[in-house]
Amino acid sequence: MKVLIPTPLHDYTHAPRVEAHGATLGELFDDLERQFPGIRFRMVDEQGRIRRHMRCFIGGEQVFDLARRLDGVDEVLIVQ
Repeated sequence: MKVLIPTPLHDYTHAPRVEAHGATLGELFDDLERQFPGIRFRMVDEQGRIRRHMRCFIGGEQVFDLARRLDGVDEVLIVQ
C-alpha cells in the first residue's frame, strides 16, 4: 500500500510516498523499518506507542493503535 511520509522523515525515504506492507499498522511500521532503517524509532516510542507529535490516518480516520488492521486499505497517511 502507499504510505505518505512526513517531510522531516524524507531523509530516510528520499521520497514523499513509499510502498510498504503489513496486516496491521505495527507491521507496516516494521516493514518501513526494514526498508528504511531508523525510521520506526522516529514514529514509535520505546513503549510501542505512536509518538505524540505523529499522526496516522487511515481512510480519513486518525488511528492511535498499532494493532489496527489494514485489510483493504490502499493508503496510510503519516503526518507530523
